Amino acid sequence: MPEVYVYAVAGRTAAQKKALCEDITEAVSKHFNAPREAVTIQIVESARDSKSKGGKMFSEM
Repeated sequence: MPEVYVYAVAGRTAAQKKALCEDITEAVSKHFNAPREAVTIQIVESARDSKSKGGKMFSEM
């Protein structure tokens, strides 16, 4: 059973997350030859003030 974790800054809509999960499921199913029902995806969201890139908090960008 393939499992995919997506780490992202919070702020995407439910529709955006659903579309992403659909696309990832399709790709994993195709390339891993796994049934769609076996693919698990978890989106792990972080607050903008809890994640940084290049030393700058996302809340400052």
